[in-house]
Amino acid sequence: MTPPTVWLLSAYRADSHAAWADWLTGELTAVDWAVRELPGRHFRWRIRGNPLSWLDRLPGTLPARILATSMVDIATLKGLHPRVAGVPVDYYFHENQFAYPVSVQQVRSVEPQIVQLYGALASQRLLFNSAFNRDSFLEGVEDLLRRMPDAVPDGVRERLAPRCQVLPVPVPAVLPARERDPRLILWNHRWEYDKAPEVFADALVRLHAAGHDFRLALLGRRPPRETPTALARIREAMPERIIADGRVDDARYRALVGGAGIVVSTAIHEFQGLSVLEACSAGVRPLVPDALCYPEQYPGDYRYPPGDARTLADRLAGWLDEGLPEPVDVSAWLTPALAPRWRSLFSPDVGTDEDLS
Repeated sequence: MTPPTVWLLSAYRADSHAAWADWLTGELTAVDWAVRELPGRHFRWRIRGNPLSWLDRLPGTLPARILATSMVDIATLKGLHPRVAGVPVDYYFHENQFAYPVSVQQVRSVEPQIVQLYGALASQRLLFNSAFNRDSFLEGVEDLLRRMPDAVPDGVRERLAPRCQVLPVPVPAVLPARERDPRLILWNHRWEYDKAPEVFADALVRLHAAGHDFRLALLGRRPPRETPTALARIREAMPERIIADGRVDDARYRALVGGAGIVVSTAIHEFQGLSVLEACSAGVRPLVPDALCYPEQYPGDYRYPPGDARTLADRLAGWLDEGLPEPVDVSAWLTPALAPRWRSLFSPDVGTDEDLS
């Protein structure tokens, strides 16, 4: 049997988008992939300009399906290429612009939201990496249209909801180390505004001032030219506690993650939380905000009020003084559980209404 041809269109190849695309094309070998990607930079140009960037770069042969990320302006792309107008589209949401926080340097614009709304309306299946992502998208669409002055069609949310399916990005497990350091606190996120590292720094300063014994692995990408204020504050206040600081090679990263005791998130933006799931797969205990995607992943004892550095410090102190709680089972978010569902997505013999909410 000839494998089905699927166009994989990813308009922003960066971090989890890149890992997801590479995993799909490597794992789903029964699909004949035609991949088109654009570099993960210049966000506003990417989300509006990708149909123009691909104007002369789409494959000549029509696919059986198109799998496009929600950064792709698929409605415009179909308009510019009438030959693909009838090709069914799976529209994959790594994130949605209705629930994406805006930094103080950014100007909030409705355009990225409109791109995703039109893309959803032009697609047959809407795939989300978490129930939070799905729900915040549908709520955002409803809120946006409610604020429009006139000529708004009825029931847009009701049209989109039946097309939605939760299908997370598969997380490859990290092996636990032979010995775990229960006092090693791991940060494996980007040092950017949407991860709120200043809350993490505030909590650590409180913990340090109270005399608790702990160590730090400060990983994750940071800006190349300027040290984030939160990172500089931690370095200045407690350099003796830091055992790793900076991006490390894969072997070192896995060793540090596999041997850590606690992984902390202070994010104000998280649609699936891959780095925390990755750490939890190795038995690291998560301490995360009681918001975003986290309530569908972790029990209440592993969550704290969002943005509350004092409570975060108190919870960390309790785990350091009294011992770590039990590990959290995240097997439903790992590759063995999710790979079959991704394979079935392109099988005509298997239904697609399964959910992971």
